[in-house]
Amino acid sequence: MLDGPTAALLRAVLDEVCEEISRDETGVRAHVASKLLEAASGGETMPDRLKQIGRDALREAPTMWR
Repeated sequence: MLDGPTAALLRAVLDEVCEEISRDETGVRAHVASKLLEAASGGETMPDRLKQIGRDALREAPTMWR
């Protein structure tokens, strides 16, 4: 389980990375969130690195989700 500050960081990164993605696109947002959570669970907490991980996840999201 993540601590409060890390969870807030992940939410902020998700919102920034997905700012042009509609909140209705839950599949895409869930994919990006999953990758961010995986990285944070592995110890990654640097905002710039998390943003890159999120952008990479957004690019690799299946097109059927977009």
